[in-house]
Amino acid sequence: MDCPQAPLPGLALLLALSLTAAAPCCPQDAASAGDERVITNRIGARLITAPQPEEGFLFAVFGDRTGGPAEGIKVLAEAVAEVNLIDPDLVMTVGDLIDGYNTTPAWMLQMAEYRSTMAALDSPWFPVAGNHDVYWRGEGRPAEEHEVHYEENFGPLWYAFEHKNCWFIVLYSDEPNPDTGERNFSKPECQRMSPEQFSWLGKTLKRTSQAEHVFVFVHHPRWVGGNYGDDWNRVHALLAQAGNVRAVFGGHIHHMRYDGPKNGIEYFTLATVGGAQSSRVPEAGWLHQYNLVHVRPDGIAVTSYPVGQATDPRALSVPVLQQSEALARSLQLDVQQQPSWDPARGGAGDYALDWTNPTAEPVALRVHLDCQDRRWGLIPTSFERQVEAGQSVTLKARAIRGPGPLDGGFALPHATLEATWLGPTTHIAVPLRHQSLPIDLGLIPAPPVPSGEGVLLLDGRSACARVASNKINLPPSADFTLECWYEPGELKGRRALLSKAENSEFGLFVSNGTPEFFVHLDGSYKIIKGPKGVLATTRWHHLAGVYDSRGELRLYLNGELIGRTPASGQRTQNSLPFLIGADVDSAGKPMSFATGRVDSVRLTQAAIYSGQVIQAERRLHHDRDTLLMFNMDGDLGPWIYDASTGHRHAERQGSARVEILND
Repeated sequence: MDCPQAPLPGLALLLALSLTAAAPCCPQDAASAGDERVITNRIGARLITAPQPEEGFLFAVFGDRTGGPAEGIKVLAEAVAEVNLIDPDLVMTVGDLIDGYNTTPAWMLQMAEYRSTMAALDSPWFPVAGNHDVYWRGEGRPAEEHEVHYEENFGPLWYAFEHKNCWFIVLYSDEPNPDTGERNFSKPECQRMSPEQFSWLGKTLKRTSQAEHVFVFVHHPRWVGGNYGDDWNRVHALLAQAGNVRAVFGGHIHHMRYDGPKNGIEYFTLATVGGAQSSRVPEAGWLHQYNLVHVRPDGIAVTSYPVGQATDPRALSVPVLQQSEALARSLQLDVQQQPSWDPARGGAGDYALDWTNPTAEPVALRVHLDCQDRRWGLIPTSFERQVEAGQSVTLKARAIRGPGPLDGGFALPHATLEATWLGPTTHIAVPLRHQSLPIDLGLIPAPPVPSGEGVLLLDGRSACARVASNKINLPPSADFTLECWYEPGELKGRRALLSKAENSEFGLFVSNGTPEFFVHLDGSYKIIKGPKGVLATTRWHHLAGVYDSRGELRLYLNGELIGRTPASGQRTQNSLPFLIGADVDSAGKPMSFATGRVDSVRLTQAAIYSGQVIQAERRLHHDRDTLLMFNMDGDLGPWIYDASTGHRHAERQGSARVEILND
């Protein structure tokens, strides 16, 4: 039986269609006859049928090259490299191969550049003449302008050729006005096909009457009317009369457009391959692209691909994958210097931002600095550097902001990082990285203690608070206590409450309602888990994890010891941030978010709790051993105030916000 297959997306579909043998169809009923083209030694399985052999071939069509910047030739070269991966039978163009509008010396140079770029194609290619290829500007203008140069160096102005019982017809749409000799694609009287070319076209269509398909290529899409007039109507009538013309391809307008079918003929206009591009609506066809046309006995399939989308799978070797992954992991600026700012006096200062290329190839690095708070001034706002293998770069920028409140509009400057790995055979752009840039707040007054209890709201999706690792000076052998008050929301799944853990450091988790405290010591985690599902969503809980370097981890819940385990050694350190309300991944991003409300987060360089029962105050306090102390008394712009003497204020992330509860 014939079973429908799910369509393959994009390029995979065309490549699959271009093969004479495709993936097998749906399994057949056990009662169906076997197929000698299918081999297996499995007995009792449903039978399958191999695809029927099918004649067919694939060709590509390139749009205009001209009118863009000089770098447009690189876009053409990229398209050539991509189409070589696809390996069509042939490549067509639709005109405007060079910038033209010049005299002979400049024309010759541009012609040589285009031909040398297209010479890298593995498939034969066939040109179409456009206005840029023919129009002359300057002294000594001959009547034929650059037509002679074109035919000597590219080929006939109109011609046809046969391939696999199909014919390709190339027309010329920049003939001069037969009465005045003027060439002007904006005047209808200049957009008429000459009797000579029209007669040739009629004879050619008769000669190709037995062809399976006929395809027509022309530069100007005269069928759109307007300044092109109505001369195309008689050309279309001639094409329709032939009965086997399947499609007409044009260019010139630098964006994609579909005007068919009409009398069984489809009309396609291509955009550009390196030409001037407004990029007005890229997804609607204002882009650099090429068409792939798969020809079959019963019709054609046409698909457009943006230049830059095809990938050579043979280029993705293990070293390439390793280096691109290393680049993605390292795409974060190391802040060596940061400006200071005081709400009362304002401030100005410099950023020194370091980045080192971890790969064995050059990397194109682009950094853009910006801030949602427009009261900041940043100079400069962007950098572009090619960073050689293993080398470092330091980017320096000045940040200026006058005095003002730490209000809801206050925001930190941030950097957007782009990086492209420049391998010898392929270039790989890694995902963008957005990074908040710190400032030194210095000593600022604490927010007033609210009349109610301040808490940090966690939504389980993006809300958390972050303290940079370099602000926490906890020696690797030191005792410490990590604690907070927590009212859970959703507890199902993996949930991190307080964490700096990534195969290192420490964390306090509440996954599936089970408290868990762990510390990475001498290369492995030492872990304590409390009773399964002991946390309740209807009440506040005090949680405390203690590392006592005398040889023990302890975990407390609501004043009672719920677990202890032997533990000692050096704590494995990392440079990742400490997060409230989430875990941290290897790139420093939050994950495994907690839900609910958290308060009185404290990190102390001491094992402050011991014994079976402890007394924990609802509002925790700090002393000389306190490294972090967040009572959630209010926000300071994007920060949560740290009451410890270090003033290591936590930066709110995502939707995190402080709320004051009523008494």
